[in-house]
Amino acid sequence: MTMLRRMVRHPLFWPVLALVVLIIVNTISRPSFVSITVKDGGLYGSLIDILRNSSQLMLVSLGMTLVIATRGIDLSVGAVLAVSGAVSLTIIGSSDSPGDLGTVTVAILTGLLVTLVLGIWNGFLVSVVKIQPIIATLLLMFAGRGIAMLITKGQITTITSAPYRYLSSGHLFGLPVAFLIALVVVVLVALVVRRTALGMLLEAVGINPEASRLAGVQSRGIIWMVYALSGVLAGLAGILYSSNISAADANNAGLNIELDAILAVVIGGTSLMGGKFSISGTVVGVLVIQTLTTSITFLGVPPAVTPLFKALVVIVICLVQSQKARDMLFSRRRRRAAAPAAAVAQAEAEAVAR
Repeated sequence: MTMLRRMVRHPLFWPVLALVVLIIVNTISRPSFVSITVKDGGLYGSLIDILRNSSQLMLVSLGMTLVIATRGIDLSVGAVLAVSGAVSLTIIGSSDSPGDLGTVTVAILTGLLVTLVLGIWNGFLVSVVKIQPIIATLLLMFAGRGIAMLITKGQITTITSAPYRYLSSGHLFGLPVAFLIALVVVVLVALVVRRTALGMLLEAVGINPEASRLAGVQSRGIIWMVYALSGVLAGLAGILYSSNISAADANNAGLNIELDAILAVVIGGTSLMGGKFSISGTVVGVLVIQTLTTSITFLGVPPAVTPLFKALVVIVICLVQSQKARDMLFSRRRRRAAAPAAAVAQAEAEAVAR
């Protein structure tokens, strides 16, 4: 019983349980859901598709986790994602040799550099100018897609480049390259924030920025850094997105991905009040969101209803994660169970008194 209680109280118990339930429901409705086939050295199947498609959201959510840990928010990640794809594909599309590895490398590095500048801009507004994070990033959320439209001249830029396409459709060690890229980035960031003092400093800044500053922590630099990192990770997600469709769509690339990232972070147990974050929880949250999206598509739910369906499931997951909600539910049950026993005891006492 003690072990069961420890499992239930673990922050990852409910997100992992939700993920298992989604997989079971999908398997019951479609037994081929868990089947994996090998073709040309690569693994294929619904579960592999979920891993591949979760790579972009995983990168964006990783940056969002660090930003939220400092008591901030980054609503511009979707627009930054669109800018990254627009820059990279414009460079490749204007090149005489779009299939050259050097051209693709320059395009990717330029796209990441531009998103780094955008992230630095967000960090400047938040940490130096002291604009509220939701307002500072909201500006770039609207302006970013305009920047992407200017870069692509209002057109959907399409390319044919095998090396660039390999990032999303290629396989390495049997797994999708896109997922491996996201996995490597997650592991690197987790090692840096958990094996160094950086993670503790992030939480200190999130708990009380002023107190951490008075204690000698360079809170301004840390906040600036996480927004810059969030921009780069969103830029990398944009490269994977544009590689997947071989096109730069300024209007639809990364649309609403910031909301999915926030949901994934919350499901993973990171506090929106700052000072507490979990990278492993965010990874599980991303897999829950992506599996849920796949399930909704498979069940034939109309796209217009999809956000409502997703919100209802996320609300249920957040409620069962809430210790206060569980205490309220169980205390009511205990009161109901204790009521008959108390009545019997009172009746016996009255009988003895008579």
